[in-house]
Amino acid sequence: MLKKRVAMQDVAAETRLFNHRAVFAMAFVTLMFGVIIFNMYHLQVTSYQVYQTRSEGNRIKVVPLAPNRGLITDRNGILLADNRPVFSLELVPEQIDDMTTTLAELAELIEITEEQQNTFLKEVRQQRRFNSIAIKEQLNDEEVAIISVNLHRFPGVTVEARLSRHYPFGNLFTHALGYIGRINTTELARLEESDQLANYAATRDIGKIGLERYYEAELHGTMGYQEVEVNNRGRLIRVLRSVPAHSGKNIRLNLDVGLQLTAQQVLLEKRGAIVAMDPRDGAVLAFYSNPSYDPNLFVHGISSTNYNALLNSPDRPLINRVTQGIYPPASTIKPHLALLGLETNTITPSTRIWDPGFFQLPGVEHRYRDWKRWGHGWVDVYTAIVESCDTFFYDMGVKLGIDRISDYMQSMGFGEKSGIDILEESNTNMPSRGWKRARHNQPWYHGDTVAVSIGQGYWTVTPLQLLVSTAVLLNDGMQPTPHIAKDLTNDLGTDTINTSLRQSTPVVNPRNWQVIRDAMLQTVNTQKGTAFNAFRGANYTSAGKTGTAQVVSIAQDAKYDANALDERLRDNAMYIGYAPADSPTIVIAVTVENTGGGGSTAAPIARQMLDYYFSAGVNSNE
Repeated sequence: MLKKRVAMQDVAAETRLFNHRAVFAMAFVTLMFGVIIFNMYHLQVTSYQVYQTRSEGNRIKVVPLAPNRGLITDRNGILLADNRPVFSLELVPEQIDDMTTTLAELAELIEITEEQQNTFLKEVRQQRRFNSIAIKEQLNDEEVAIISVNLHRFPGVTVEARLSRHYPFGNLFTHALGYIGRINTTELARLEESDQLANYAATRDIGKIGLERYYEAELHGTMGYQEVEVNNRGRLIRVLRSVPAHSGKNIRLNLDVGLQLTAQQVLLEKRGAIVAMDPRDGAVLAFYSNPSYDPNLFVHGISSTNYNALLNSPDRPLINRVTQGIYPPASTIKPHLALLGLETNTITPSTRIWDPGFFQLPGVEHRYRDWKRWGHGWVDVYTAIVESCDTFFYDMGVKLGIDRISDYMQSMGFGEKSGIDILEESNTNMPSRGWKRARHNQPWYHGDTVAVSIGQGYWTVTPLQLLVSTAVLLNDGMQPTPHIAKDLTNDLGTDTINTSLRQSTPVVNPRNWQVIRDAMLQTVNTQKGTAFNAFRGANYTSAGKTGTAQVVSIAQDAKYDANALDERLRDNAMYIGYAPADSPTIVIAVTVENTGGGGSTAAPIARQMLDYYFSAGVNSNE
């Protein structure tokens, strides 16, 4: 058996190996320390400003402050649009892990409809996830209490108190004031395009229609902000700096609450519009479209049920009939046409024609009937206006021709927007040869001119256009720009809205204008006048012109029978007037749908409006 060899240690080799390992370890440690020192230098010296700013960002938060929306009052300071505190249930999407579960649990605590949840989820997709979004507004006290004691269960859920728009008079001023509502994607894009988006960082609503939209920039105000210190959980520790928001401007209107209430009361259930203005400066005193609706429904988001009810109503309450209602002007434009006849010497104040109760074009068998089937006999311009003789205007209109009629009436404001300070204004039609060729690819016929000569056919107007054109008659061709707002006020002072009159219609002979005004005065104050009965016994002098606009044509040999027609196919009643007759301070236009004659329906309504105006001492130049 072999003997086991004894291994001898190589001390020198082991020493060398140890030394090599020690040197490598020292070098590695030194290198690592160098990396650490370099990184510390980079963080604390080279990049100090960057990380210091980021650190402050984690500690300091900028909170935008919404400005209070400006108030709106009538001419006497009565509040028409104010701001009231409301509580809303709000969620921040990025702070909620399971949105579906959170919504379900909240719905168990308080009533949150499926429609409200769907609307909220739609807005979540449209808004940035760090924005707070309301799921239910106008919480009552019980709902606030229930949510408050359960907030610890719902990270990202808060109860917020905000000022919300409120319209104390409900549907009385809707079509003038308009309303505000939640900012949508289109409006966001418009704000961004106009560099106004930053000013809406704390604002959720914007003017949708009416004055609320037209004066949005003035009513909204300027956003403020707070720099606050927060902890690592985002909880507020203290306010470091505060820049207050500046409230929007308050707007005082020319509208009078009493006159507006009168308009609502006299129209009752009738569909129509009443608008009144001071012809001297364009100040709108009354602006009412019936039926109306409550704008408060839209402020917090109208339900689909309520909106569909408004949208599908046959009475079309969403239409602003003052500026969007399109009607044939009927006989209300006879003074305007008579003035054109006088100014062009087509007629004179002494020109007379025989009216047998109809008019015929040369070589044509068709008879264009006068409203008075047996005729008016001998008729001059005064009789034609006072008794509203159609035959006189048939004859004069054909002699004038459509070219002169169209050009002249456009100068008086027909076929053009008035420039009033709301954006919802329809385009109407002052027909011409070119228009008919472009629209219908047909030539213009004399029969078309006959219809236009009594305000029928292709000619359409809004009640506001009728009002403005009547003011032109009173001002010797000077046209006012109607404006509902009177002045705007903030801490810096008051800006009064003044609109100057412009010469829109040339004056050939001032006496011709007086002839027309004298005829309109006789229409109200002589027994044969179509508005005489309506204004009998008034303690002020007024002048005006009635109109009855056909909605459907009646056969030549047929007699108009309102009872035989569907209610919505009956004639519209129209009236234009002003007072006092010698120095007018108010001009009024009344349109009532499907109620028959202007003298029997529209003129009495105008009488009640003027009665209130003079009895209450309404004065637009206060």
